[in-house]
Amino acid sequence: MTRFIHDQFAKQYLSELLSSLGTVETSKEIHSEGRQIDLLFMPSPTGSDRRKDLGLLGRLTTTPALFEPFRNPVTPSDIRTCLIKLFVIISECEREAKRTKISLNTAQLPQLWILTPTASSNFLQQFRFRPSSKDGEQGIYNLGTGWRTAMVVIHQLPQTPETLWLRLLGRGRVQQRAVRELEALPRENRLRDNVIRLVKELISLLAKRQNKEQDLDRDDEELIMTLTQMYEEAMAEIRQQAKEEGREEGREEGQKQATYRLIENIFRVRFEAIDEELAGIIESIMKLSSQEFTPLLLQLSREDLIDRFQEQEEK
Repeated sequence: MTRFIHDQFAKQYLSELLSSLGTVETSKEIHSEGRQIDLLFMPSPTGSDRRKDLGLLGRLTTTPALFEPFRNPVTPSDIRTCLIKLFVIISECEREAKRTKISLNTAQLPQLWILTPTASSNFLQQFRFRPSSKDGEQGIYNLGTGWRTAMVVIHQLPQTPETLWLRLLGRGRVQQRAVRELEALPRENRLRDNVIRLVKELISLLAKRQNKEQDLDRDDEELIMTLTQMYEEAMAEIRQQAKEEGREEGREEGQKQATYRLIENIFRVRFEAIDEELAGIIESIMKLSSQEFTPLLLQLSREDLIDRFQEQEEK
């Protein structure tokens, strides 16, 4: 199953986004229950300006929070488990406040945010979740204020820049569209490159499972195809630019330079740096068409790429 890959991605992704807004702790152990909280967040008073950059996600971080992201639609058992985790943490906060003789009001207690791709109306009714009455919070459902619990149904969020950072945790076409929106962000956006790196690490892990003939669900296969298509589109743009810039050198040379740069860019995204071994196989890779080499560059490990294309070079 790939659920655990997505769980790890969600923790890394939320940690990356929220670390500048406060203190983030992932996989926090609850010893009395033998469970882990996916992500515990404590806001910092200095993070207000950066919070705006995260749109709706930023607005969820104004108070201490537990984030529990789910790859598949949340189940009744999942809800009950999340509530147990919340109540344990609240009990710890109340005991600490009593020990230190600090007054603690309800608004200072952690808020549980359950992130699920979808949820049926019957499911929401079963737990008496109610739509948020606040403007710009379509897709958010709350329990009574005393429960300190809310659910974000990601596939119900409006497709706006305000919700991008949450939609990246969706699945299927919702996540694929969000990945494309992420790629289209201005390069000066301070979050863009770090999140793209995490998204592509996710794709790399999924592709490795696919390469080992392990089952992937349809959404994961489509996500790999989406990223592959994005690389091919980027290569077409680079080739066109190279043709325009290199007319004096000839079309063939311009295409060759464009292909070389594309392979270098993919290596940098996946492996951060290009060493002598990777540089030494680029010429061999270029003997394949883009349709042939792009999936290989996304799916194979560094070692597999070197073994495969060094052998071709020796032949």
